[in-house]
Amino acid sequence: MRHLAELFPESEYPQVLVGLAEPDDAAVFLLDEERALINTTDFFTPIVDNPWSYGAIAAVNAMSDVYAMGGEVLFALNVAGFPESMSGETVAQIFSGGARKVREAGGVVAGGHTVTNPEPFYGMSVLGIAHPQEVMRKGGARPGDRLFLTKPLGTGVITTAAKLANPEQGLARRLLRRVRRQPDLDVRHLDAAIVSMSRLNRAASHAAKQARVRSATDVTGFGLLGHAAEMVVASRKEADVGFRIRAADVPTLPGVFDYIAAGYLTRGHVRNPEHYGQHVHFSAQVSPAQRILLWESETSGGLLLAVPQAQVERFQAACAAHKQQCWAIGDVVEGLAGIEVV
Repeated sequence: MRHLAELFPESEYPQVLVGLAEPDDAAVFLLDEERALINTTDFFTPIVDNPWSYGAIAAVNAMSDVYAMGGEVLFALNVAGFPESMSGETVAQIFSGGARKVREAGGVVAGGHTVTNPEPFYGMSVLGIAHPQEVMRKGGARPGDRLFLTKPLGTGVITTAAKLANPEQGLARRLLRRVRRQPDLDVRHLDAAIVSMSRLNRAASHAAKQARVRSATDVTGFGLLGHAAEMVVASRKEADVGFRIRAADVPTLPGVFDYIAAGYLTRGHVRNPEHYGQHVHFSAQVSPAQRILLWESETSGGLLLAVPQAQVERFQAACAAHKQQCWAIGDVVEGLAGIEVV
């Protein structure tokens, strides 16, 4: 949609703090000195077979963009399409899962729009609010900032493994590619992925705001390295910085490397380096499996945050108080071009 920016020049729309001019997680519109609206839309086809869990994950994923920008959820509108053959009970379960998560976030589902579609899809348009001075963006990382991640990686790989293990069953049936071998899917691994995807990024966002974080994003379809590359590109407009990420310190969901070895992969591990590979350099000790995981698409992933060095202890304490996990995975380095993975 970048070509539309010329129709809405920044000079004519000063209240649009974040819009088409540069990519970010959500649009931000200034109401007054104390309030800015944050708006985003996201939806996808089923990734798990349980309709309630699918709805919950889709809602959490949609709201994540508001939290990545430092906001609170006000309300959401359902955006959905279902085949005529889908039962009313299944549709109701999907909507119920999404609604419960919006309620957990302190917001309300206020309506929406549903169409008939051969393949089901579900998500939300979410409206949030933040103080204009607390809005977090992809840019703004400074030398010395510490990089933190608030959820482990592996949701894309594990949910793909679940689809391939039962290609003829459930909402998420779709054979994505042939695999070299097919180990049995450990249901505990899928359960751990569902728990992770269903967890709101609200507590992580609160901790980031307490630590005065400027630069943040959530990790979804572009994978950790794709989203990190966007942060680097945006930050370099203001400072000569790059990211150094320690592959061994990146948290992972249990079982994920077994499924990578079996070939349970999305297209993200190929598509994402095609778009962002020029920004990333790997050291020799980073294994092929680690490289794949760092590029792989995630669903409803955590926040990637550049925490000012002086605020690291405060951030960690806030995470502990909110029972929010966080992992230090790297640093913002002055003079480094792009991303160095070591």
